Amino acid sequence: MKRTLVVFGLILSFGCGLHAQAAAPVDTTVCDIVKKPASFDGKMVRIKGVVFAGFDEFAIKDAADPNCGFQEDAIWLSYPPGTKGKAGPIAMVVVQPAHNFTGTYKAPSRTPVTLEKDKNFKQFDSLLSQTHQNGADMCLGCTRYEVAATLVGRLDGVADATLKREGGKIVGFGGFGNMNAYPARLVLQSVSDVTPKAIDFSKTDAITKGDVMANQETMMGGPQSYDPIAAMQKLASAMGSDQTGKQIQRAVAVYPKGKEQNGVTIAYTLSNEASPADEAPGTHDSPDGVLFNLSFNRDRMQQDALSRAVIHMGQHVADLRNPNSGDEEAPAYILEYDGWGITAVAAAISGQKYLTLPGGYLLWNVGWAAADRQNDMDAALKDFLSNEARLSR
Repeated sequence: MKRTLVVFGLILSFGCGLHAQAAAPVDTTVCDIVKKPASFDGKMVRIKGVVFAGFDEFAIKDAADPNCGFQEDAIWLSYPPGTKGKAGPIAMVVVQPAHNFTGTYKAPSRTPVTLEKDKNFKQFDSLLSQTHQNGADMCLGCTRYEVAATLVGRLDGVADATLKREGGKIVGFGGFGNMNAYPARLVLQSVSDVTPKAIDFSKTDAITKGDVMANQETMMGGPQSYDPIAAMQKLASAMGSDQTGKQIQRAVAVYPKGKEQNGVTIAYTLSNEASPADEAPGTHDSPDGVLFNLSFNRDRMQQDALSRAVIHMGQHVADLRNPNSGDEEAPAYILEYDGWGITAVAAAISGQKYLTLPGGYLLWNVGWAAADRQNDMDAALKDFLSNEARLSR
């Protein structure tokens, strides 16, 4: 009996040692990961980073050097399924093979992650979900804080996040997050050393103080009864056939009419979890074998803001599904530039005085001189994409 107990003890000890060794995270950095994301695929990692949540961002930038020198200088962040966290992007699109996808695709097999929902995580999630408020000014996806922390989780990585095309059709999938544009994703297991940094909105707040959106008072019904797609379809139909009108009409045309099944699905929810269903083939067919799954968080967007989100994400779907010639492999920087450009135009046409972006970047100001508006908008957008969204050309 004694020998049996000793042998059992040795086996148990050896087994625990193997488990601990396999589960030990690799210490690395955001920049090291985005340099060679595929080499970290499936590994448990520990990184020191700064997390930011925005309009269609929920990502980690490097704590020491946020400019890693790549097209996406950040890692997409996701919670494990069932977390029910409060932080995350308020709008996003995920591209997925449809039920009738004709290409070759095999859903990846990933080791499940269990999140430690301790006080550190609760503080972390709470800080990143607190919104910046400045009267009626529209500040799309603006949070009060970015958060420095030590993060442990499973790293999912691919060598290239670009959607693969043949003959104009999408035949291959890769990345993670909004537009599947990020080559690396961290599925969070634990967070520690949580340190908030308040985002400075003082400059834009001073300009936009007291603003009331021109058409806000005409809205009828509560948030749940307002139809943002119908509102933007009405705006598009009223536009002329000039370049601006055509751009808005193109962005709105992606949305299904009535019970039409056109491969674009819409959910009014918060998307911040790494669901295996997002990487598996969908259950519905699509005209081109690809699904574009859109999510909008109604809790973080009122009526006009929701309409701007509809235009923005519609532009993304149009650019991904039917890219203009030469833009078939456009990086996320270009896609976001186009998305925010049409969003600002829709805001101006709708009578908004201002439009503020996460980080305190003023994208539209009715007070700008007419001759300077294009240059002012271009400068603000380039600063935002490079310094806040951590994207480059």
